[in-house]
Amino acid sequence: MKFSEYRPHPWHGLDAGRELPLWVNAYIEITPFDLIKYEVDKASGYLKVDRPQRTSSQPPSLYGFIPRTYCGAKVAALCPGAERGDGDPLDICVLSERPIQRAEIIVPARVVGGLQLLDRGEADDKLVAVLEADFVWGEVRDVRELPPILVERLQHYFTTYKLVPGTRAQIAVQQAYGADHAARVVAAAVEDYKALARS
Repeated sequence: MKFSEYRPHPWHGLDAGRELPLWVNAYIEITPFDLIKYEVDKASGYLKVDRPQRTSSQPPSLYGFIPRTYCGAKVAALCPGAERGDGDPLDICVLSERPIQRAEIIVPARVVGGLQLLDRGEADDKLVAVLEADFVWGEVRDVRELPPILVERLQHYFTTYKLVPGTRAQIAVQQAYGADHAARVVAAAVEDYKALARS
């Protein structure tokens, strides 16, 4: 077995999941305990400070992205009103009964749905997933099986996390969707990534 002497890039060098489109790997950038928004630097692959959270709102779940995905034209085509994808890997929120306080980890997860976000004309879907083998959430197959308050918290967070006091919100959650549509979004993001890799 040959080991790379370099750390793989989290976006390009990690596997997207063992059984796409619903069993995925989530690379976690921020946790519910973070007051700073971190994100992967696209050039180096290291985690960088994106910005401090302006308000007291904290992410209600683990938050990151699925490696080897990209929000481009195919993802945008699934989001009414979108002019384009947001040009980033596909975002994912992972629910876990046990608190996970570390970022920069790979979390195996089952996709159960998502939130369709439109951010200034860009499709910016946020998938919702559950930690694989989680003792509370592990048997959930669709977002409709989750307590509505959990989905409500995710919706509230994403409609307010970029909000600047005194300005009009530019992000809209158009709908929450189930596992069937989420599978189409993941498949589209994988195809968008392949197109990006060829360009």
